Amino acid sequence: VQLQAYGGGLVQTGGALMLSCAASGLTASSHDMAWFRQAPGKEREIVGACSVSGDCGYYADSVGGRFTMSRDKPRNTVYLQMNSLKPEDTAVYYCAAAPRRTVYITNTEMVRPSRYEYWGQGTQVTVSS
Repeated sequence: VQLQAYGGGLVQTGGALMLSCAASGLTASSHDMAWFRQAPGKEREIVGACSVSGDCGYYADSVGGRFTMSRDKPRNTVYLQMNSLKPEDTAVYYCAAAPRRTVYITNTEMVRPSRYEYWGQGTQVTVSS
């Protein structure tokens, strides 16, 4: 399994970026996908997640209303559109995949980092003030 993330960069406060993550070696219909981020000195945190059904309604409170995650299952790709960026969004962003082993899943489980077995290499997002 490989997850390849693209699209990071340097942007000013209030700007926008779109991240992409192309997955290979896994079946889109049996894996949940997510974006996490990690800032220097901080723990890795969830940004957003898409379920196997394509429901991408799981977002961290800190990004809700500004970030939108989407999933293109035929292309096995997930996207993260980031608008109204703030300096506190500066971090390395990782895409990740988790095999879905149950029909139903709680929101807590959906966003738990330890569920995700496959991780991309990360892409740096820097927001200047």
